[in-house]
Amino acid sequence: MPVVHAAGLDFAHLPGRRSADPLTGLAAAESYAVRVVHVPPGPRTPHRHPHSDEVTYVVSGHGNAWEDDVRTPVGPGDVVIVPRDVPHATVAHGDDDLVLVCFFPAPDLANNLVELDGPLRD
Repeated sequence: MPVVHAAGLDFAHLPGRRSADPLTGLAAAESYAVRVVHVPPGPRTPHRHPHSDEVTYVVSGHGNAWEDDVRTPVGPGDVVIVPRDVPHATVAHGDDDLVLVCFFPAPDLANNLVELDGPLRD
């Protein structure tokens, strides 16, 4: 059973967040993807996933989940479901990062992410 330890995650900087793909290189990653995301407090622009839905679990922190122009408050234990190709952003409020685990039924995240120029979400 593969176990990916938090200390071994390699975070990359994306617009408004730091992201790690813990399944990179594992056989399990052939049919789905998982991303661990740290969102610092402050506004950010949305993005979309043209090839899959996204299911996000809020691990810690508080903020807003934006889907198109609809804002919904989120906190620890909440699950956010974003349909395929819908612009969205999760924005942290307060002093701490919003920590998320995002699940995708598509393995190729590099080709399933489109960063958008706006509008700025808070």
